[in-house]
Amino acid sequence: MPKKKHLSAGRVPLILFLCQMISALDVPLDPKLLEDLVQPPTITQQSPKDYIIDPRENIVIQCEAKGKPPPSFSWTRNGTHFDIDKDPLITMKPGSGTLIINIMSEGKAETYEGIYQCTARNERGAAISNNIIVRPSRSPLWTKEKLKPIILPSGQSLILSCRPPIGLPPAIIFWMDNSFQRLPQSERVSQGLNGDLYFSNVLPEDTRDDYICYARFNHTQTIQQKQPISLKVILVDELNDTTAANLSDTEFYGAKSNRERPPTFLTPEGNASNKEELRGNVLSLECIAEGLPTPLIYWIKEDGILPINRTFYRNFQKTLQIIQVSEADSGNYQCIAKNALGAIHHTISVTVKAAPYWIMAPQNLVLSPGEDGALICRANGNPKPRISWLSNGVPIEIAPHDPSRKINGDTIIFSNVQERSSAVYQCNASNEYGYLLGNAFVNVLAEPPRILTSANTLYQVIANRPALLDCAFFGSPLPTIEWFKGAKGSALREDIYVLHENGTLEIPVAQKDSTGTYTCVARNKLGMAKNEVHLEIKDPTRIIKQPEYAVVQRGSTVSFECKVKHDHTLISTVIWLKDNGELPSEGRFTIDKDHLEVADVSDSDGGTYTCVANTTLDSVSASAVLSVVDVPNPPFDLELTDQLDKSVQLSWTPGDDNNSPITKFIIEYEDAMHEAGLWHYQAEVPGTQTTAQLKLSPYVNYSFRVMAENSLGRSLPSETSEQYFTKAAEPDKNPMTVEGLGSEPDNLVITWQPLNGFESNGPGLQYKVSWRQKDGDDEWTSVVVANVSKYIVSGTPTFVPYLIKVQALNDVGFAPEPAVVMGHSGEDLPMVAPGNVHVNVVNSTLAEVHWDPVPLKSVRGHLQGYRIYYWKAQSSSKRNRRHIEKKILTFQGSKTHGMLPGLEPFSHYTLHVRVVNGKGEGPASPTRVFHTPEGVPSAPSSLKIVNPTLDSLTLEWDPPSHPNGILTEYTLKYQPINSTHELGPLVDLKIPANKTRWTLKNLNFSTRYKFYFYAQTSAGSGSQITEEAVTIMDEGKTAMASRQVDIATQGWFIGLMCAVALLILILLIVCFIRRNKGGKYPVKEKEDAHADPEIQPMKEDDGTFGEYSDAEDHKPLKKGSRTPSDRTVKKEDSDDSLVDYGEGVNGQFNEDGSFIGQYSGKKEKEPAEGNESSEAPSPVNAMNSFV
Repeated sequence: MPKKKHLSAGRVPLILFLCQMISALDVPLDPKLLEDLVQPPTITQQSPKDYIIDPRENIVIQCEAKGKPPPSFSWTRNGTHFDIDKDPLITMKPGSGTLIINIMSEGKAETYEGIYQCTARNERGAAISNNIIVRPSRSPLWTKEKLKPIILPSGQSLILSCRPPIGLPPAIIFWMDNSFQRLPQSERVSQGLNGDLYFSNVLPEDTRDDYICYARFNHTQTIQQKQPISLKVILVDELNDTTAANLSDTEFYGAKSNRERPPTFLTPEGNASNKEELRGNVLSLECIAEGLPTPLIYWIKEDGILPINRTFYRNFQKTLQIIQVSEADSGNYQCIAKNALGAIHHTISVTVKAAPYWIMAPQNLVLSPGEDGALICRANGNPKPRISWLSNGVPIEIAPHDPSRKINGDTIIFSNVQERSSAVYQCNASNEYGYLLGNAFVNVLAEPPRILTSANTLYQVIANRPALLDCAFFGSPLPTIEWFKGAKGSALREDIYVLHENGTLEIPVAQKDSTGTYTCVARNKLGMAKNEVHLEIKDPTRIIKQPEYAVVQRGSTVSFECKVKHDHTLISTVIWLKDNGELPSEGRFTIDKDHLEVADVSDSDGGTYTCVANTTLDSVSASAVLSVVDVPNPPFDLELTDQLDKSVQLSWTPGDDNNSPITKFIIEYEDAMHEAGLWHYQAEVPGTQTTAQLKLSPYVNYSFRVMAENSLGRSLPSETSEQYFTKAAEPDKNPMTVEGLGSEPDNLVITWQPLNGFESNGPGLQYKVSWRQKDGDDEWTSVVVANVSKYIVSGTPTFVPYLIKVQALNDVGFAPEPAVVMGHSGEDLPMVAPGNVHVNVVNSTLAEVHWDPVPLKSVRGHLQGYRIYYWKAQSSSKRNRRHIEKKILTFQGSKTHGMLPGLEPFSHYTLHVRVVNGKGEGPASPTRVFHTPEGVPSAPSSLKIVNPTLDSLTLEWDPPSHPNGILTEYTLKYQPINSTHELGPLVDLKIPANKTRWTLKNLNFSTRYKFYFYAQTSAGSGSQITEEAVTIMDEGKTAMASRQVDIATQGWFIGLMCAVALLILILLIVCFIRRNKGGKYPVKEKEDAHADPEIQPMKEDDGTFGEYSDAEDHKPLKKGSRTPSDRTVKKEDSDDSLVDYGEGVNGQFNEDGSFIGQYSGKKEKEPAEGNESSEAPSPVNAMNSFV
């Protein structure tokens, strides 16, 4: 038999068999093997030893067993054979020994109480179950009893007894009131292990009529209720002799005083007690004490310490519990009850007994004929259990004799076994606290080797890791195992490989050259078996890009990257963990390929994120820490110290810096008396400093707050400090922005910006206002006013300069001497109108106005400028429809001329001029009338092409909306556009001004034309309007061609058409050559004869005529075509620049007259005028503007 060289824990697969001892086999649970092998019975499932049943349901007593052949089952009840066939209520489950007793139809559960035992038997032996004690559960009612009310003084102890009925299993006890609400418990009031309710001392709030003890029987899901107990607690001061005399001994518990007293135990009684518990159970020790004040309970173990991981305190430390108790927990435990008046203790002597428990339970033996073996049954307990053996359920002393076995206490030794030695043996270990029953069979088999591992199993292992190749086998006698690599390899040696007893071949460090086919050979004296398995070595999985440490601000997004490289023949999966657990199931966490992204990061997202890459063979991981940073938490615990008149020291405690160091603290103050709710900057200190010396102002009710700042921003403000009120002092500054302006011709209004409450420095803030004329010898006139912002001096001359000063004062004193400012008394309207107004018309849209200035004395105020009112004369029809709208231009300062832009050509205007000061306008000058010359018209309002025919198009249009003069004629220019968007020759046509419709004839059919159309006055050509249209196709020719399709198929007709086509082609070539040489055609000759120099644009370099180009297709015109000029009308020379232009009401001119605003009038905005430059657009310009 091979010997295992280096067996390490955990490496041997569980599915492989284990050797029990020398020459002993265990039969693997292989289905195919079990079909062929005989095996004695084995109990696989049975009911518990103490089996409490629900009397309302059928009784099911389980007994399941396996064996080959399948076993038969029988039962005993109370030690005698139980004939189930005689009871119609009992059936046995098919293929099983499980009994089903139908008591739901008839019968009672109590009838079937007893001790049951199951036997499973086949030709190889008999296995037996435990003794199963069957008892029905019971939940009896409380006995009726009359409970008298309990009355006792405050401070006395009390025990409310529960004494529940004895049920099976025992009931669970709890106390509630009539509303099924659990009664509150505490160190003073608690429930004991026996179910009683203990009061260390009673208080008046314990008074109630519904102390109810409930018993819950879980097995039957029933709850029983005791009669309510009434308790009334009376303060001793309320008791008088009459009350005390009327209370009987049973109604009043007066044994103890309500005065404070040291503890005494309510349970257990005396100074010592004993407790016995079984090994493996929960040891529960209880001490409940009474006293006033309420005592506290402490626990110690004499000569030892309490086991840390198994000790628990319950019921406000009144109960000590030790779970999984063992013999080592035996000893003396002491509970100590202590209050302010003393302490007592109670010693509980604990003895741990033990029902029998296995040290080595007997194991099944599979032996071959002639082999030796042993069954060992070792158990322990307190007291020591007695060991007895049975064979096939019969005490071994009276069982049939077997010469191959020998009993030696807890061991049966087998020698030279034969097939008749097969049997099931039972070991019984018992003491006064219970018993153990173990079944183990001896199965004598003669079997050639069998290999149970599947043939051609493929093992895949990561390189440089151990490889375990299984060879699960069976045979009797036990086969020997050898391994070979390859087809002709020799047996593998144990110095390189590890050969395990269970047949497994271990390669400690598998390399790429370990790949191959391995053969396992099993041999015994009855034969040989072999099996091939295959081994593949895979590349390890690696993380080539690990997630990196990240620091992000709360609310932002963070991404971790994890790139994995793995063996290409394996499938890799990547999962992410947070702090070794699953990622939170929130939408903020998204995984995309190699990345984990966390959006809207919160504080709870900080931690360690791990990327785990798994294949079927290996797993690797890499981690990164996420630190969530944010602005600091607010400082707290603000404190004011060293409080002086004009300074104080402020200290605080910093809040959490949220993983980013605090760089500074900002201190703000609030003046609760003058500006409550408004916070102002006070100071700032470095982030390492937590105190600040603050300078203060007089007469301020200060409150302070502090904010912390780090690299991410500023924290919320701290809670406000306590208030600190500084003493009053005289003002240290005077009002700002002192001005003197008159609101009426005979007054002077003195205004200033008052001091705020913080600047007042004390109560009773007032102002001393002083004034005198600048050019006179008068003394200062002064008046003290309340805390206002202006003072009016009446009876002053009109527009006279004054010297003014305003000084602050309060109840403590005056501010420093104030500065003197100059003001003026009130203005009045100007008295004189500008004279010698005349107008010079510059062009059709611009005029220049001149006037003489008025005397400065007549202005009676600050001269702001001159204002021109002008308006256009309306026709009688328009005058009836709307009021005349005047336009206004204001020219600042002392200017005596100005420009009127934006006039309408060919119009009559009227104007007058007024002088302006701060009060308003003076009288108007005499009106002047002027008119503007003609200008170029606007574009025609519309242009439509209607009634297209084969060779004609009709144009309809509407006149220009702004003719700007008398129209003299219309100009129409047009040219064809071919299929390649090339423009043909341009035709120029003059149309009388009174026409609004014109028909063009002799056009080409199915041809697109582009039209340019504009109007003219004596000033020039206006803006053009463009349009395109197409003449229609010759439908007659198309129809004729379709009707003559049959002729066109004839040969003579085809030849004729070819000749005609050739002639046409020659003609076209001649025309094209002649045209390129400058040949003329009738329209062109007409254009040459009537050449219009105004529409001949010149080349920039030599003055020759330029070629026309279209803005849309950028194709040149054919050579010799006419191109219009830009028809430029030169402006008249003028000495005035833009500085002479006025402005609308909202406009402004600088003092030097330069224009700083945009012209605007009071009129509504009208449609755009014609080209103000009097420039008639050429077709080139038209096409450049065409969209």
